[in-house]
Amino acid sequence: MQFNNLYNHGFARVCAVTSRIWAADPARNAEQIVQMAKKACQGGAALVVFPELCVSGYALDDLFHQVSLLDEVDAALETIATKTRDLGALLLVGAPLLYEGRVYNCCVGIQRGRILAATPKMYLASYGEFYEKRYFAEGARAGGDGIVQIADDLVPFGRVHYDCLDVIGFTVSPEVCEDVWVPLPPSTYDALSGATVIANLSGSPITVGRAKDRELMVASQSARAQVAYVYAAAGLGESSTDLAWDGQTMIYEAGTQLASGPRFSREDVLTFADVDLDRFAAARMRQSSYDDCRAATPMLDAFEPVLVEWTFGFDPQQTIPLERTLDRFPFVPDDPKQLDQDCFEAYNIQVSALVRRMESIGSPKIVIGVSGGLDSTHALIVAARAMDLVGRPRTDILAFTMPGFATSDHTKSNAYALGKALGVTFEELDIRPTALGMLKAMGHPAGDGEEVYDVTFENVQAGLRTDFLFRIANQRGGIVLGTGDMSELALGWCTYGVGDQMSHYVINSGLPKTMIQHVIRWVIAQDIFGADAAKVLDSILNTEISPELVPAKEGEEIQSTQAKIGPYELQDFNLYYLTKRGYLPAKVAFMSWNAWADRERGEFPAGYPDEERRQYDLQTILDWEELFIKRFFANQFKRSCVPNGPKVMGGGSLSPRGDWRMPSDASAQGWLADLQWVREAI
Repeated sequence: MQFNNLYNHGFARVCAVTSRIWAADPARNAEQIVQMAKKACQGGAALVVFPELCVSGYALDDLFHQVSLLDEVDAALETIATKTRDLGALLLVGAPLLYEGRVYNCCVGIQRGRILAATPKMYLASYGEFYEKRYFAEGARAGGDGIVQIADDLVPFGRVHYDCLDVIGFTVSPEVCEDVWVPLPPSTYDALSGATVIANLSGSPITVGRAKDRELMVASQSARAQVAYVYAAAGLGESSTDLAWDGQTMIYEAGTQLASGPRFSREDVLTFADVDLDRFAAARMRQSSYDDCRAATPMLDAFEPVLVEWTFGFDPQQTIPLERTLDRFPFVPDDPKQLDQDCFEAYNIQVSALVRRMESIGSPKIVIGVSGGLDSTHALIVAARAMDLVGRPRTDILAFTMPGFATSDHTKSNAYALGKALGVTFEELDIRPTALGMLKAMGHPAGDGEEVYDVTFENVQAGLRTDFLFRIANQRGGIVLGTGDMSELALGWCTYGVGDQMSHYVINSGLPKTMIQHVIRWVIAQDIFGADAAKVLDSILNTEISPELVPAKEGEEIQSTQAKIGPYELQDFNLYYLTKRGYLPAKVAFMSWNAWADRERGEFPAGYPDEERRQYDLQTILDWEELFIKRFFANQFKRSCVPNGPKVMGGGSLSPRGDWRMPSDASAQGWLADLQWVREAI
C-alpha cells in the first residue's frame, strides 16, 4: 500500500456543499449539483453532502403539491445519476418525493450512476416561520412497503446506512435539518446501529444567533453519538419572500470542529475535511456504556436501518495526502483560552489531590527531592500551594537537593533559588561519599575512580536519593512526594523500587512532560508565588532536560534525556495515540509525520518558544516510535506498581488503578511488525 494515502490509514475525506439553486427549476439545479459533485470528487471526497431540497429549492410552499414539479424532480435525479456515473463518491441530495400518495422531504443517495435509496425527513418543522406539515408527510409515520420509485429505479425508502465496503468503518447515515433539533434525533439511533458519519441536509433559514445554535447542536450530537457530522445548509438562490439564507457548512468529529465554510457567500462553497474513522471505533470499544445504551434502547428496532453497500473504489497505491491539520501536542490545546482553562484545572486537580492525601494521613510534612529540573520543580510548586490552602507554613515542606557526580552548578543554583523564593525548608545532602562507598563495596570500578559510567553507576545515585528521602520521612514525620511524570512512566525512564519510581504519593504521574511545561508557565502568568519564584521557574523551563547522572568531560555536552529516549514532543504523541486511541503504529507514524514534517504548517500552543518549534522527517519519527514501543512494553512492570497519584488528563493515565492495565510480559512483536511495512513502503 501507498503510505501517503489517507484512506490506507482509517481516514475518509468528506465534503459539505452549498451552491446556487434556482427555485422550482430542477433541471437547472441538477446541472449545478453535477458540477459541484465533480469538483468535490476532484478534491478526493468520498462523501458529498448537499442542502435540503436542493434539487427543487426549499422555499416553494404549495408548489410541492404540483405534479409538474415532482415529475421534473424525478427527471433531475435521473440526470444527476447519469452524469455522475464516473464518480466514486456517495452523493446525498435533497428532493421532494411522492410515496404512498404523500409528498416527503427526502435525502436521496446516488453513486456511480445508481440511485441507491431515499430517506425521508422524520420530523417536520411547523412552528415559527415553518409550515412543513402543510406540504409534507412525516417520515416517522410513513408506512407502506418501504420501496419508492425514482425514475426507473425501485429503491429503499426509510432509514438507511450506506456502508462503504472498501473503506473500513465508513458507514454513512443521513438525517434532514429538523431531525437533529428534536430530543431524540434519528442520528442517535443510526449511530447506535453502527453509523460513523451522519450527513445533515439542511434548509434552515438564518436569523440572528441561529448559526451558533446550529454549531452547538451539531457539536453536541457528534460528541454524544461518537460520529463525524457533515452539515450543509441552503444558501444562495433560495426565495427571500419571507426568509433569508446563509449557506452554513460545517464538519464536526466527536465534538471537535474540523472545518467550516464561509456564510452568505455569493460563490459556491465546498467545505472539505478528513475524518478519522478509527476514532469512533476506538471510543465505542472503550466506552462500555455506549453499547449498554444500544442494548437498553427499546425503540432501536423501530429504526432498524436498511443496509446499502457501495464501493468508493480508491486505489491503495495512489498518493492521497492528508489535508487535515493535526495537533502536534494532543495533550495540549492550541487555543489560548482552552490552554489556560486546562492548566488551571490540571494544577488544581493536583493541589486538591495532595491536600486530600495529607488530610487523610494526619497532615504529615512533605519530603521532596528538588533537582532544579522540570518535574521536581512542578511537584514543589504543587506542594507549596497545597500548604497554603490548608493554612500550614511552607516550612513544613522539607526540600532536599542531593548533588551527585554530574550535578551542574546551574541546576543546583536553581534548586536553591526556588527553595528560597518559596520559603520552604531547604537542605543540601551530598550523596557522592555514600555512592562511592556503595560502588566500592560492590566491587564496581567507579568505586576506585575508574570512568565506568554504566546503568549501575547511574542507579546507585538514583536509588540513594530515594533511600535518603524515605528514611528522612521516617525520621521527621513526613511522606515522600514523588516527582516523575507520565511520559517517563510510559518510557520506563525511572529507577525501579529503591529509585525515583517509588514514593508515598506521586503527584505528576497523570501529567505528560509536554503539558507540565505549560502548567508551570500558567503558574508564572498567574503570579501565584511572586516575581522571584517566577524568575527561577522561567530559568528552569529553559534548561536542558537531563538526569545528570553521568559526568561530561570538558567540551562534551551534558547527558541528555531526549537524546536517549527521544524528543518528548514525539513520544507524547505516540503515548496519546497508542494508548488512548489504540491506533495501529503505522497510522500513528502517518499522523505524526503529518503533524511534525513542516514546522510552518499548523499551530503551536500559545507561548511556545520560536526556537523550540521543530520538525522531523519520517525516518526519525519511525525510529523514535519503534523505541517507544519497545520501551513501553518492556517497562510495564514499573507501571504495574506505581504509587498512588491523581489522574489529571482526559488523555489518560498509566496507573493500573486509574486507566491502564497490561501484563508485564506482553510481546511487542505485533506492534513492531506493523511499523515494518511502513519502512518497506518508503
